[in-house]
Amino acid sequence: MGFVEEIRTKAAEDKQTIVLPEGTEPRMIKATPKILEQDIADIILVGDEVELNQIADDEGVDISGAEIINPEESDKLDDFADTFYELRKHKGISKKDAIEQMKDPLYFGSMLVKKGIADGKVAGALNTTANVLRPVIRIIGTSDDVSIVSGSFLMIVPDCEYGAEGKMLFADSGVFPEGTPEELAELAISSANTFEVLTGEEPIVAMLSFSTKGSAEHPIVERMRKAAEICKEKAPNLQVDGEMQGDAALVPEIGAKKAPDSDVAGKANVLIFPDLNAGNIAYKLVQRLAKADAFGPLIQGNALPVNDLSRGCSVEDIVTVSAITAVQSQFRKSQEG
Repeated sequence: MGFVEEIRTKAAEDKQTIVLPEGTEPRMIKATPKILEQDIADIILVGDEVELNQIADDEGVDISGAEIINPEESDKLDDFADTFYELRKHKGISKKDAIEQMKDPLYFGSMLVKKGIADGKVAGALNTTANVLRPVIRIIGTSDDVSIVSGSFLMIVPDCEYGAEGKMLFADSGVFPEGTPEELAELAISSANTFEVLTGEEPIVAMLSFSTKGSAEHPIVERMRKAAEICKEKAPNLQVDGEMQGDAALVPEIGAKKAPDSDVAGKANVLIFPDLNAGNIAYKLVQRLAKADAFGPLIQGNALPVNDLSRGCSVEDIVTVSAITAVQSQFRKSQEG
């Protein structure tokens, strides 16, 4: 069973409720019956019921199994607006502004998650990552143990001997432009958690650079080296090392030669890049040149599960990312006990 089948099966074991706020997007409409038929999740679509059903009819699909909520007509609007006002009044927002903001599907969807009505949110088929993240940061916020929201891509590379049989996590490849050593350490810990939750594999984390264990000196190198040290202090049970070049991180023979004393070299499955430039370029190259599946950006550091989509996503991408979000919700609930 491949990763996609595994994650969808796992999601179905304890069905969660996922909100799709971009209800008028035809790909969201077409993904909805697939998610429902496979028992991956219960679905809330945000939008006008008449409009959404018309789109469904045009696309030849049945969305009758989904709950549809129109923010402007919802009996939840005033309560949501009151909560948003309390969260943002220090920024000068008025109650009238709060009501208008809650009519935005992305904000309304985030509040559904905040209130526990939905267990997670998936968006990004219509909106940029920045637009998807803004209400997440303003309404849901970050986990208690992190200060940044970041993004990773789960890469599934076919016929690949590296990582965990071709499964690797790249971060940050979609959200956080550039961090301090402390922030990069947080990113590494969040990424390790994402990888373990979604794959069941033990994370082995490499802090990447153009240098391996002192082969070159530069502020960028020092930043990754320090990030690795901080990460070891914060998460002593996590296998993490750096700074390290990509080949030293992945290829056992090269890792043994360049970093013979490292427990990570040649075994890494979680790759932490020095900045968003490097991470974004790397995932896109691997996706295209190696014909890899790339799932993400998976949003990390937020207090409740929310994930982004590429605006070029397929219907099947929406189904799979919804399953990923459901599994993340399952894990969070299991940790809360």
